[in-house]
Amino acid sequence: MGSFSIWHWLIVLVIVLLLFGANKIPNLMGDMAKGVKAFKRGLKDEDEAPAAAPQGSIDAQPAAKPAEKDSAVKH
Repeated sequence: MGSFSIWHWLIVLVIVLLLFGANKIPNLMGDMAKGVKAFKRGLKDEDEAPAAAPQGSIDAQPAAKPAEKDSAVKH
């Protein structure tokens, strides 16, 4: 009794069709496919980015000077 039978899945499918409608489901699947493609493209761009990074990146910039205390302010 721990797994779903085919009848359970058919009932779930009918409920989903009633909630979303038959026309909405293909639109949702298309949007999900576009999202997956954009995610994969982002991962691919991220993998290529370190190889194409310029030599003078953040490490080559001088560190900021520490803030000086104002001598006029007394506590």
